[in-house]
Amino acid sequence: MAKFTIFFKDKAIQSYIYDSGVIRIGRDSSNDLVIDNLTVPPAYAVVTINTDNCIIKQLSDEMPLVINKEETKEAFLNSNDVISIGKYSITYNTTESIAPDTNPFGSNNKEVELLNLKLEQQVKIPDANLQVLDGKHIGRILPLKKAMTRFGHAGTGVVIIAKRKDGFFISSLESDANMEILVNQVALANKTVQLKNNDIIIINKISMQFFYEP
Repeated sequence: MAKFTIFFKDKAIQSYIYDSGVIRIGRDSSNDLVIDNLTVPPAYAVVTINTDNCIIKQLSDEMPLVINKEETKEAFLNSNDVISIGKYSITYNTTESIAPDTNPFGSNNKEVELLNLKLEQQVKIPDANLQVLDGKHIGRILPLKKAMTRFGHAGTGVVIIAKRKDGFFISSLESDANMEILVNQVALANKTVQLKNNDIIIINKISMQFFYEP
């Protein structure tokens, strides 16, 4: 699993943990890691988390991608790497290597410890499911107990539903022109949408209802 901790002027302000998938970084609220500052581009970078590696790519021509004080357009992330964005920075760790006294800035790490505790508490959200509403599998219940649940196949379109600290989010990991993805009759396209109880999702003409367990 991958952990990202956002710092502002060396002070930790937020932490996120992801199992896999595509993580977008930027100012726009549609990003997964949002840095709400006008000096940050709307779309700054994208991180692809795979089983055996983590790759980051530059998206903006306005601001270069800086990792460990060196500019690059694409790189593999290693534990404790620091992504610099103006007065902000993002530290990347694999969860297996995070130690209580690890601090890339050499300052008091109390803020990071508090963020870790809050993150552990907040990820304990209620379990949720999808119920198939039509087709040959009508009525089937699909549990969403993992941090990341994938639907579809490589080459024909892949959709992911991520379980985060503040709910469940759906996004398209790999799109295909012939694959229709709708949330409450609105096209998902390249957006990341937070799911609400009883939302209707249509993936390749198969309707499913999202619901939280009571």
